[in-house]
Amino acid sequence: MCWSATADLTAGVCISAIGAVCVARVRRARDLPLAALPLLLGAHQIVEAVVWNSGGGAGPATTAWAVIAIPLLALWVPLAVLAASPPGARRRLAVSVASGLATSAALSYYLATREVTADIRGHTIGYAVHLPRPAIAVAGYLLATIGALLLAADRTVRLLGVLIAVGAVICAVIWRMEFVSTWCAFAALASLVMLGWAWRRKGAPGSAA
Repeated sequence: MCWSATADLTAGVCISAIGAVCVARVRRARDLPLAALPLLLGAHQIVEAVVWNSGGGAGPATTAWAVIAIPLLALWVPLAVLAASPPGARRRLAVSVASGLATSAALSYYLATREVTADIRGHTIGYAVHLPRPAIAVAGYLLATIGALLLAADRTVRLLGVLIAVGAVICAVIWRMEFVSTWCAFAALASLVMLGWAWRRKGAPGSAA
């Protein structure tokens, strides 16, 4: 798959539309953050289309992309899974939520104090945040995001976690220098499985997540 401004914009609009359907389908307020995940990831792809058109660099679009991709998702995903989970399934998410809080706080600090740059490399984009201990940050990030999805009570949410985990491995192996960009694109596409989750939520208000 090749990425470009057109590809990101098209994918972003389609995924955002699916996300809007997911939000419209759920009936419980505590399901909204998880239902909105495809909407957020679709909007993220649209922002990256702007990064393409601006030629990369360190402009506002690059910063906006990094804010969504790094601290926001690290916090959003575990809290969204926690909110949608039944009381009995929430304790297992404690580590992922704690990791999300700590990782998001640290990454927010680094984004606020360091310049983020985007480098267009053929059909991919590489982002540089200049983290002092990237391995620790990545481990905390993955524990918060993928970990929370894999620990969810609902099988559709767990399926999303499996798909995104597989995508992380593939993107790390094939596109090492462009891992964040390619993995976020993969996660956006994988999030479409949430439409099935949202569809079931409307008819089963007491179901587990």
